[in-house]
Amino acid sequence: APYNPAKSVGYFEAAPSGKFLLGTDDVGRDVLSRLIYGSRASLTVGIVSVLIYAAIGTTLGLLSGFLGGFWDSVIMRITDVFMSFPYFIVILVAVSLIGPGLWTVTFAIGLLNWPVLCRLVRGEVMKLREVDYVQAAIASGYNTWQIVFKHIFPNTLPIILVNMTFGIATSILTEASLSFLGAGVQPPTSSWGNMMSDAQSVNVLANEYWRWLPPGIMILLAVLSINFIGDGLRRAVEGK
Repeated sequence: APYNPAKSVGYFEAAPSGKFLLGTDDVGRDVLSRLIYGSRASLTVGIVSVLIYAAIGTTLGLLSGFLGGFWDSVIMRITDVFMSFPYFIVILVAVSLIGPGLWTVTFAIGLLNWPVLCRLVRGEVMKLREVDYVQAAIASGYNTWQIVFKHIFPNTLPIILVNMTFGIATSILTEASLSFLGAGVQPPTSSWGNMMSDAQSVNVLANEYWRWLPPGIMILLAVLSINFIGDGLRRAVEGK
């Protein structure tokens, strides 16, 4: 980045020029520098939150699908409870109560977004536990953890990776939405969402395109790129 994204380095609301390729914002900060640093915040939220919910959803899905019976009922009822609440509203309320910030948003998304993956993994495990090599492992006396994580888990990885890829795109959009509403990443830390939030006045939308168009394009490109990767993984997994 050519400048410090948190410091005023030029005239307020200056148009793009040779010195400031994407202009400056309302307090003279370089938009290009904030756009570059904002990618770090947005992608951090996307990747870390997905790693959190993948760990929770995969573990619960494996245990629910393999153990069945009482444990399956308990885990599925907990999953139903989480899925019964409106996802975005719950995250918005949680972030508002705890306090907005990069890591608050990351953990809120990670801790509330696992039920869908849990159900997918559970369904896959229920099919896999009936195959011959799993039944042979059970007959050979392997304990539950060995069977689940050594024999079943590797065969659920494709569906987990596909879900995680789409989850990164969803998390980036969620972070951008929260930051746009003022409940996400807080200034002076930049993210694509709060850059658009700073540019939401009618005057800026009409006359200062360089303040809202670049972060909007970056969100679009990031989400499209990640979705294309997810679609490619899905096709590879399905053999199409």
